This record gives sequence, C-alpha cells and structure tokens, in this order.
Amino acid sequence: MAHETVAYETILVETRDAVGLIRLNRPKALNALSRQLIADLNAGLDAFEADDAIGAIVLTGSEKAFAAGADIKEMQALGYVDVYLDDFVAHWERLAATRKPVIAAVAGFALGGGCELALMCDLVIAADNAKFGQPEITLGLMPGAGGTQRLARSVGKAKTMDMVLTGRMIEAEEAERIGLVSRVVPAAELVDQAVAAASKIAGLSRPSVLMAKEAVNRAFESPLADGIRTERRLFHSLFATEDAREGMAAFLDKRPAAFRNR
Repeated sequence: MAHETVAYETILVETRDAVGLIRLNRPKALNALSRQLIADLNAGLDAFEADDAIGAIVLTGSEKAFAAGADIKEMQALGYVDVYLDDFVAHWERLAATRKPVIAAVAGFALGGGCELALMCDLVIAADNAKFGQPEITLGLMPGAGGTQRLARSVGKAKTMDMVLTGRMIEAEEAERIGLVSRVVPAAELVDQAVAAASKIAGLSRPSVLMAKEAVNRAFESPLADGIRTERRLFHSLFATEDAREGMAAFLDKRPAAFRNR
C-alpha cells in the first residue's frame, strides 16, 4: 500500500493508494476545532477533491480524541455581532459539501463540534472507546454546526433531545444502536478498517458512487416523492456510463469488473 504524507499546521494528510487520509493533529487541545484547524481541513479536502487518483477520504483524530469540540478559548472573546457578521462555523460545512465519500474514523471523544463534524461524514466507524455528545448546553450555548439538525435526522427526536438538553455523552455501543455510527470496531483496528472500507468504495465506479451518495443525501433534504424522482433520474443516467455496461457484463461473465470511472 503506497503512503505519501503532506504536512499542514494542524492536520496530517496522507494518501494510501486511492484513499486520502486526514488526521486532526492538535493533541494538546484534544483536537479542538480552531479556525486554523478548520482552514487546514478545508484545504486538505480541496486537495483530495481535485485529485483524480483519490476515490474516498478517511477523517480521523487521535486515540484519545477525534475532536473534543470547538476551541472555547477562541470562542470566549466573541460577541453576537462578531459571530453573526462572520457567519461563524458556516465554513465548517465544506466537509458536508465534499462530493467524494468521507468516512469518519472516531476514537475517544467526539463532543460538540467534534460530534457535528462526524455527522457531516457519510459513514462513521467508531472505535470501541469512542464517546459522542453535544455538551454545549452545559456552557450556556447550544449546537451550532448541525447538532440539532443532522443528529435528529440520524437518531430521531427523543435521543437528540436527550443528548442536546442534558449534554450527556454516549458510548460507542449505544451510538451504533441508535444509528449515529455505522459500525464499531476494536480501537487498535480503527484506521485500518476505515481505510479498508474507503478502499472498497474507491475501487468501485466513481460516477455510480457519487450519484448514490447524492441520492441518499437527498432523502434527508426533500419529501419522499421528490427523493424518489431524484433517485430514478440518477439511476437512469448511469445507463449512459461505460462502467455500468462493464459491471453488468462482468457479473454475467462471473469475473471482476474493471471500472474506468467513465
């Protein structure tokens, strides 16, 4: 497996064949989401989006913390006019806008903005030591980067109200049970399993992967009838691709498909 590492100030960026790996890297601050970290993350995402050799992305932190939340030291000095004029945390949405699939590989704490960052990803694979929470209420605040919206769409009203109004943390096992995470794996295997899942995705036909992601996301943004129409249009459009013809032929020939992303 080919590895190539690029250095930023607050993240580590690495390629493993067709997978881009981004590690949040502020260990002394438990990967608190400072302005610099988000800027670096967005730059790393932009680079992987532009790289045709990359088919999927893994976002992870350290064994102790995926991200423990927003940087409170930065936030403490801000007033209403500051955050309103700057549209504070809007720039975090770059992750959610990423077209290529992104897998969050979460170990340790994913709290506040860290939980919201994980929810922006397409799959969340959690280590068995992961802890999720939206504790903003204990600071006299509330979630501001999707915690009341994406969390509710993932786990429903009852669990969202529980987490948002009490600020309690939940363990990985409960997070999987309620639908916040896709699967739970041993902490020692977290990154390897996330990269393996990303490699599987990256090896598939890219047009079909991107369209499938778009269709699933539409389910959370539109009425059912509109979502079904979107799905059908995208499904129909794949019949114009070489990869669809190759995939069906390979199935009938009982051989592996050789996708060309066309």
